[in-house]
Amino acid sequence: MSTAQQQMSQPKDYRLIVEKDVRIPMRDGSTLLADVFRPEGAPGERFPVIMNLGPYQKDKVWLPPEDLEEEGNEYMNWETANPMWWCPRGYALLRVDTRGTGKSPGKCEPSSYQEALDSYDCVEWIARREWCNGSVGTLGISYHAAFQWRLANLQPPSLKAIMPWEGRADQYRDQAYHGGIFAMGFIGQWAISTMAHHLLGRPRSYNPDSFNTSLLYDYMRKDLDSEEWRKNSAQWEKIKVPLYSVGNWGGFAMHLRGNTEGYMCAASEHKKLRIHTGSHFHPFHAEEARIDQLRWFDYWLKGIDTGVMDEPPVKLEIRTGGSRKPYAFRYENEWPLARTRWTKMHLRIDAATPTGRDGVEGALVPDAPAREGQVEYSSGPGHYRPVSGRSGASFVTAPLEEDVEVTGPIVLNLWVSSSSEDMDIYATLRNIDPQGRDVEEVGQRGEPVACVTKGWLRASHRKLDAERTLPYRPYHAHDERQWLEPDQVVECQVEIWPTSMVFAKGHRIRLDITPRDGHASGHFTHYSADYNAGATNRIHSGGARLSWLMLPIIPSK
Repeated sequence: MSTAQQQMSQPKDYRLIVEKDVRIPMRDGSTLLADVFRPEGAPGERFPVIMNLGPYQKDKVWLPPEDLEEEGNEYMNWETANPMWWCPRGYALLRVDTRGTGKSPGKCEPSSYQEALDSYDCVEWIARREWCNGSVGTLGISYHAAFQWRLANLQPPSLKAIMPWEGRADQYRDQAYHGGIFAMGFIGQWAISTMAHHLLGRPRSYNPDSFNTSLLYDYMRKDLDSEEWRKNSAQWEKIKVPLYSVGNWGGFAMHLRGNTEGYMCAASEHKKLRIHTGSHFHPFHAEEARIDQLRWFDYWLKGIDTGVMDEPPVKLEIRTGGSRKPYAFRYENEWPLARTRWTKMHLRIDAATPTGRDGVEGALVPDAPAREGQVEYSSGPGHYRPVSGRSGASFVTAPLEEDVEVTGPIVLNLWVSSSSEDMDIYATLRNIDPQGRDVEEVGQRGEPVACVTKGWLRASHRKLDAERTLPYRPYHAHDERQWLEPDQVVECQVEIWPTSMVFAKGHRIRLDITPRDGHASGHFTHYSADYNAGATNRIHSGGARLSWLMLPIIPSK
């Protein structure tokens, strides 16, 4: 056992107390129902609380797969901490059904400001229990991570530390509208399946009006950023609680951006960043991860000096390509890394039209092309329907002469035009081996994913917020549409979500630019609006119009 582990809470033979359907009063007179799991201590012994709040039914037992590093039990619940592991170590767990879900009555408002108010009231209510030491932390995956940002905005006095594990933070940019393009695939599937779990499952017998929400209509009706979106998102200047932000390189279509933005932008004096690989839930339950979680909460909720704050603040799993198992972690002092060589790879256009199913239309080269080239392609039929075959244009590097590590955020600067009034840009970064095959990584559902990361932008949303834009991370305002004139050439900066990959010697880095969801999109798909139908799009590069991909290359030590 390491010195750090010796300084952690160790399991004791506490009797487990389970309190079901505890009623927690809200400030507006409503009531939420919750379950409390806590150890029975000696007289006067008090325990901190780890809380989560969400719509996945606190009573719904999760049956984990056999390869999970925690054994299933009657108290396991999707994306939340395991009472059978935490309570013996001197922690109480609070699970709350959010309004209008599970057993909690009321109007369902997923991912809302109302949920933030409710979670504040839950924190302060549980902190006053006679067995509680007055310190509350939050921990959970996905939805159980995202609520933590909104809770932290409100600064409840008893909230002492948070650990959003793979948690989107900006409801507009991270979840609903990627680059201004409606991310219909996941949110549509999520809304339908969550409603089915309530109305076609056991909750109907005790809460027949649960999950009654116009979420999809509301999301589509509010397709520009607004104060409503800001109210329901992280407000970084207000988040001052100690923060351990945990992301997953495979979460490039939902959660990862929230975790990196949280670390960079939150006002917290004490903050850490960890980014791992693997499925959406396996890493959370791994023994190595639980030790990170325990050391963090021991320090902030119990006052145990576990050494967690003496370590470098950034812990990254560096991908070297193609592994089904975790890679090695590396500690860093900052994000993005200070030693980054921001390297522009220019788009050299070699073909004026698409070259076939597996072809490429140009190269990624270090030197700027002297003359402008153009490649044009069809934007497809528009609307939301699958299209077979490759679309758009692709660019590749020469075979790499040595291993090249790319770790950090990525920018695609692109000059484009269209015959229509708008144009959708989908960017996919791929790792191609010497045999021309994609190197696959583990996706959020444990599936093989044949891409490294992605980015998106609707050309009418190209306006930047000058105050928030950084040289390595464009920040789009999304507050107005700047429509295109037919064949008008405009410059767009596409935010490609952060990644880490060591591209091996002999491999190629490939960039696909497509008018719709392309290679390895999985269930994170988008809605193609009608102005795409039959349009001709063009990419321009060279001369006065330089299109380039800026990579965060990390020099070998």
